[in-house]
Amino acid sequence: MMQKAHSLIGQVHDPRNLRRAWISVRDNRGAGGVDRISIDRFNQDHERYLAVLGQRLANGSYCPQPVRRVEIDKPGTKKKRPLGIPTVVDRVCQQALRQILEPIFEPTFSEVSFGFRPGRSAHMAMRRIWGQLQAGGRWIVDADIADYFGTISHEKLLDLVAERVADGRVLGLIRQILTAGAMRDGVFESSVAGTPQGGVISPLLSNIYLHVFDMRMEQEGIQLTRYADDWLAVCRTREEAERVLASARAVLEGELGLRIHPEKTRIVHVSQGFEFLGYKVGLGRGLRFKSGGIGLYAIPRQRSIDRFKDKVRSLTRRRISIPLEELIATLNPVIRGWGMYYRRAHVRRLFNRLNLWIVRRIWGWRFKRWRNAGWRTLPETRLYGEFGLVNLLQLIPSMREYYRRKGYVH
Repeated sequence: MMQKAHSLIGQVHDPRNLRRAWISVRDNRGAGGVDRISIDRFNQDHERYLAVLGQRLANGSYCPQPVRRVEIDKPGTKKKRPLGIPTVVDRVCQQALRQILEPIFEPTFSEVSFGFRPGRSAHMAMRRIWGQLQAGGRWIVDADIADYFGTISHEKLLDLVAERVADGRVLGLIRQILTAGAMRDGVFESSVAGTPQGGVISPLLSNIYLHVFDMRMEQEGIQLTRYADDWLAVCRTREEAERVLASARAVLEGELGLRIHPEKTRIVHVSQGFEFLGYKVGLGRGLRFKSGGIGLYAIPRQRSIDRFKDKVRSLTRRRISIPLEELIATLNPVIRGWGMYYRRAHVRRLFNRLNLWIVRRIWGWRFKRWRNAGWRTLPETRLYGEFGLVNLLQLIPSMREYYRRKGYVH
């Protein structure tokens, strides 16, 4: 029987824990909640805010405010998704609670789970899938949980937390956070299910909830890989894949009260390709790899490329008038962040094309029409050398030595 943790509320409102939580919230920035108190305003008097929060947590008078509900664009679609923005003080409280609960639950989580966990990443999830494919997996269960964060059962979640936490005040605090509701255009909306998307503690709670799914799949010997609410399973035969999907449905729908999206769930052979965590994976004819593989490839999915190019376009609009050095300083984090995520995929040709496209965007921004003679005064070598523009090809590990010898790595 698992040992339960007792008397945790004192650790939550310990001044050192609250201060560490505030630093994390401050560094992550973000907008203010329904009270309109910004990070900067909170920072001006943070010691008083933290003292009051600590007192209210200690005497049981703390009550989280509703989140401020906003609609944000869903990447790659014209749809919107709801985002709940807690007040700064509520974010500090959630972060303080997370700092105490995470060390309790993290050691119990499965090796198949990679999302929102310290020391684990999307790249590690992809390496796991890649290894399973190279070991002979050919059929993929590519599934989607419909509105996962909005349909989590509060009672089931609290029962799962209570399996490791015996402090009633901490359990009550979690219930308050879950049921705080939301304000949309001045109208209060109650929350009877789900965890608030945008809440600091929501990722941890979501992993606690799906840990049941992870363990059931492991017990059946299923090759599952999960990143938050995104998951897939690699199988050797279609029959095995169908059994896996049936087992997953029994746990997710029968036991956890969730719903597998019927239109976004499929069983597919690897030769047809599948997408996961921003990558498209498939079999390529004529591809040869030193690993002696079977022609597997992994590339950025088209929607990710399109979003990257849209971001670069927005930064290089011709009506923007700033010094070239400032433009490149703004572009570089975007280029580097996107390139670092995909640099270990099969991207050499793609990165080369994008490099040229980015340079032409800069020429077009600087000289109005890049075909004009102005490009002669601003060749690629100057952009990469003198101005320090990030070269996507330099981010590829196998290419860094080549560019280092040429003196282009900075």
